[in-house]
Amino acid sequence: MMSISTDTLDLATYVERAYLEYAMSVVKGRALPAVQDGQKPVQRRILFAMKEMGLTHGAKPVKSARVVGEILGKYHPHGDSSAYEAMVRMAQDFTLRYPLIDGVGNFGSRDGDGAAAMRYTEARLTPLAELLLSELHQGTVDFVPNYDGAFEEPTSLPARLPMVLLNGASGIAVGMATEIPSHNLGEVTQAAIALLKKPSLETADLLNYIPAPDFAGGGQIITSAKDILAMYETGKGSVRVRARYEIEKLARGQWRVIVTELPPNTSSAKVLAEIEEQTNPKPKAGKKQLNQDQLNIKKLMLDLIDKVRDESDGEHPVRLVFEPTSSRIEPETFINTLMAQTSLEGNVSVNLVMMGLDNRPQQKNLKTILSEWLDYRVHTVTRRLQHRLDAVEKRIHILEGRMIAFLHIDEVIRVIREADEPKTELMQVFSLTELQAEDILEIRLRQLARLEGFKLEKELNELREEQGSLKHLLANEDDKKKLIIKEMQADAKQFGDERRTLIQAAERATLTQTTADEPITLILSQQGWLRSRAGHNIDASQISFKEGDGLQQILETRTVQAVVVIDSSGRSYTIDPAEVPKGRGDGIPMASLIDLPNGAKVLTLLAGEMSDHYLLANSGGYGFITKLEDLHSRLKAGKTVLSLNDGETALLPVKVYQSSLINPDCQVILASEQKRLLAFSITEMKIMAKGRGLQLMSLQENDQLTHVNVLQSEEYNVHIQGKRGGISSERLKTADIRAKRGRKGKLLDISGSIITILAA
Repeated sequence: MMSISTDTLDLATYVERAYLEYAMSVVKGRALPAVQDGQKPVQRRILFAMKEMGLTHGAKPVKSARVVGEILGKYHPHGDSSAYEAMVRMAQDFTLRYPLIDGVGNFGSRDGDGAAAMRYTEARLTPLAELLLSELHQGTVDFVPNYDGAFEEPTSLPARLPMVLLNGASGIAVGMATEIPSHNLGEVTQAAIALLKKPSLETADLLNYIPAPDFAGGGQIITSAKDILAMYETGKGSVRVRARYEIEKLARGQWRVIVTELPPNTSSAKVLAEIEEQTNPKPKAGKKQLNQDQLNIKKLMLDLIDKVRDESDGEHPVRLVFEPTSSRIEPETFINTLMAQTSLEGNVSVNLVMMGLDNRPQQKNLKTILSEWLDYRVHTVTRRLQHRLDAVEKRIHILEGRMIAFLHIDEVIRVIREADEPKTELMQVFSLTELQAEDILEIRLRQLARLEGFKLEKELNELREEQGSLKHLLANEDDKKKLIIKEMQADAKQFGDERRTLIQAAERATLTQTTADEPITLILSQQGWLRSRAGHNIDASQISFKEGDGLQQILETRTVQAVVVIDSSGRSYTIDPAEVPKGRGDGIPMASLIDLPNGAKVLTLLAGEMSDHYLLANSGGYGFITKLEDLHSRLKAGKTVLSLNDGETALLPVKVYQSSLINPDCQVILASEQKRLLAFSITEMKIMAKGRGLQLMSLQENDQLTHVNVLQSEEYNVHIQGKRGGISSERLKTADIRAKRGRKGKLLDISGSIITILAA
């Protein structure tokens, strides 16, 4: 009978466990650098393999293919492209702040050109790679078997400086990613030394030494110090970097802009491609023609830029030349537009995720990174000192045996000649250890000459002095730290350089205007068709409409000024006047510019300063004053500004001048359908962004508010339409209808209906 195993696992648990194992394999084995040496496994293996091949900075470079073969065959059982691409990146001075490989041949360019095949290029280590490799075989790090157990590789490199900050890293793992920017070697060293001397320093204190990242390509960081501090304290954020440029003066008042440094991840080819795309745009997918934004940007760029060319060469890695169409253009406007429209300014993400000393991935702040590296450095130096002490004591032990042999040379020779087992006999006669006896038997007789005896004694004294010094350093933490600081200062002096990236806070470049600032007149028809004409003072009698349609409103504004649309449902919308077709046609229906609710009708178009005030009211007798800026909406469907109950509609907005808001003599005059009139001081109104507002007039059953105006005169004219269509006007006094807000108002004894209420 077949038995069924009880050692089973449900599928969900198995999948979860398998995925987590895969995720951690990617995190630890490929994507994230280690805080100890700042290297990913493939980079560490490349450096170790080249060190073992003897490819130091003084050696003759060899073919990259040979190096890649060594790496794949011994340490990195993956594809050759992964190893070579990592190797190429480590050799690019425009990618790494401090390249670790000295490449000979075509290793790519900052314009995105790929490197030549590995059979064509050659490589060796740079002098700075010594910071990672010089102490490798001094007992500083652990070695583990390689993938097949035939060789050993280090678990980390004994970095003499915090390379994880110097060159940074970029990688995408499973569920996490890292973006560590590069930093200046001298600044990082000073910060590490300061933290080693005073561990209580906080991240804010460390920014006195490391003010910001330092990119390989230079550029200018414009992010504020406050935002940079927040980024380093949390380990996540971004810095905004712009290109460095100079304005070159030419003859006859002409000038041009020369860009000499670019932000990270930006190339000359990328900038030129962006300008080409904007000055010669193509219709977007699914469209037959350019949209208005594309046309605006095209006109803007063509009006500004006359010529642009790339003059980069071996002497000038980056040299982009921009010539304006006219010397009368303000250089600041010209440069700001270039920055806003291209990659000459952009954000650089920062995400300080790395493998910590506990071999766990974590997002770390600046202090934690330096603290963990310092702990590693102290541990590494302790192991180095102990390894050297063990070697010194072993050598002293051997030399002490030789000194015994030197002093008893005749007896030693006799024992060796006569004994059947000379090693055992020497150990018994002279109280030697096995190691000392073997050494005596292996030395040559000339090493026991009188002159050699003096050398022996001198070396022994020097080693005993070094032994004492090493023991003192291992026992005294303060002196050990002083040694570490001294070594770091020496490295900084040898490999340090000036900061490349300028730190100067500035406002982000924004494009505030994409069209020419020109006067324009918008024409709205009664059936909701909108068109535009250039200029102001349009003769309304010359405007024609479709049969059954007529003029509703003429609005004089400017092409750069957004226009607010108010509909009868109390919603507001924003349209761009530049999108309204020009010419003598009928225009376009408002429904193509905004999404009007069913049954709603456009009441009016508004334009002006954002601080302009308008009185909004509904037929239910409620209303409030609002600013024009609160009426703007970024959505095509608009937003509800004035709340309505069932059966209510919005009334035509009334502009309120700033001086009127605080003038108690300025009156809000209301009229209802049943011909009731009410006037009250505007100071009783409330300024709101949206809502239903305050009760303006108490309405009787079946009555509704029909007209509202804001007047400062003591008299006003009421225009009345009679039952037969005739229009008459009555001049009335404001004092006769003045009362508190929310009252019923005074009944006007007239026949017909009120059309308008205007100042007398």
